[in-house]
Amino acid sequence: MKISARNLLKGKVLEITKGATTAHVKLDVAGTSVTASVTNEAVDELKLKVGQQAYAVIKASDVMIAVD
Repeated sequence: MKISARNLLKGKVLEITKGATTAHVKLDVAGTSVTASVTNEAVDELKLKVGQQAYAVIKASDVMIAVD
């Protein structure tokens, strides 16, 4: 796999929750949960299954930090 994004987190699929058009895919990345919103079609095309290895690819123009 070649990709331009530099933030690539390898993990294991914990949960896939499909909605009407969008699915939430939860990964365990070194003990931290990362959730992505993708289309149901993407879940099907990637043949995502709970327990398999997958990558969270993060491409963002802004990262915000907040404190109380």
